[in-house]
Amino acid sequence: MPRTTLYSASRITRGLGGVPLQSADVAIVGAGPSGAWTALLLARKGAHVVILDPSHPREKPCGGGVTGRALALVAHALPRPLPAVAIRRARFLDGRGHSAAVDLPSTGGADALVVSGRAAFDGLLLDAALAAGAELDRSRAIDVRRAATGFEIQTADGRNRAAAVVVGADGANSLVRRKLTRPFARHQLSIATGYFAHGTTSDEILLEFVADPPGYIWSFPRPDHLAIGICASAVAGVTSGALRQIAARWIERTRLANPHGKLEPYSWPIPSLNAADLDTVAIAGPQWYLVGDAAGAVDPITREGIFFALQSASFAADAIARSPGQRERHYAERMQSEIMSELRRAARLKDTFFQPRFTRLMIDALRRSAPIRSVMADLVAGAQSYRSLKWRLARTLEIGYATRALAALF
Repeated sequence: MPRTTLYSASRITRGLGGVPLQSADVAIVGAGPSGAWTALLLARKGAHVVILDPSHPREKPCGGGVTGRALALVAHALPRPLPAVAIRRARFLDGRGHSAAVDLPSTGGADALVVSGRAAFDGLLLDAALAAGAELDRSRAIDVRRAATGFEIQTADGRNRAAAVVVGADGANSLVRRKLTRPFARHQLSIATGYFAHGTTSDEILLEFVADPPGYIWSFPRPDHLAIGICASAVAGVTSGALRQIAARWIERTRLANPHGKLEPYSWPIPSLNAADLDTVAIAGPQWYLVGDAAGAVDPITREGIFFALQSASFAADAIARSPGQRERHYAERMQSEIMSELRRAARLKDTFFQPRFTRLMIDALRRSAPIRSVMADLVAGAQSYRSLKWRLARTLEIGYATRALAALF
């Protein structure tokens, strides 16, 4: 495709202090899923896109679950098959010896949930973005400043990059967020910590609910290891070291890890916004956009963020490529109507969802009721929205179980 310029601003040739600038239409800070997908979509539209990231692709301390709806957004663009484990079952435990298993059947030949190592998934998306024409600058961005016709991005190696538009795809501790609006407050973050257990895998995810701190411990199988961890609010009064000890004791109790395999520790911040935060969170301004974790687009209950990262990237690319006027407003309104509204519903349910009373009812219902297992399978796979969750539960034939669960949850 011939290279075109989305913005008519004249190119900047000198930055602050006379440092030569290399200019682009769009600079994207961060090469994870949201950054790479934004870059690919814009490059296909003819934009000159530069991605600044010194470390991607890399492993990340998340489950790595890629739902069917997330994979459907990008599968056509991946340059080669994604190495992943197809998940056949999700098992829920309550810590008291009770458990329930939910089968995750494939639909139309497509797996409901696959789990990939993030290095592999992110690498494929980045390769696709570069093949589409995006440029990768393996420099670390250390500052973002407004300039006459856009932005200047200072890198750790002393260079400046210029761009008409900047996109922050750089996670919960986003530099772009810190420089152009407000960083997330501590109460808006959670800490995910645990271990990569090398030398073993499975086709089953495990989720054990815990009351202190409220949440769950997870095990997600990847092609050559398990991602095992726990997540808690950054203001829960529990250190990452203490959380990791909970995960370590769980690994020992469940005997999930290969006794001869390596346990590789990790910790990572995750946005965990409440309903009020999601109403007001800043995600765009004059010629700048935040996507993925940098925008706070993470499910407060499941902590799933890959689908929302890719969806927000699509919205940002569409807005940036529009004719001048109301680009940022168009992006913010679409994010609110299609992503943040769903996350607000999850945020309102979050505190009750992890209460022992509800988890006991839920596991009992899952053990006894096939219709409720079907609802949970779709929730795990991302096919069940929170918008219709209440009514779908109410419509199940298992009125007794559904009524008690609804009373506890809503």
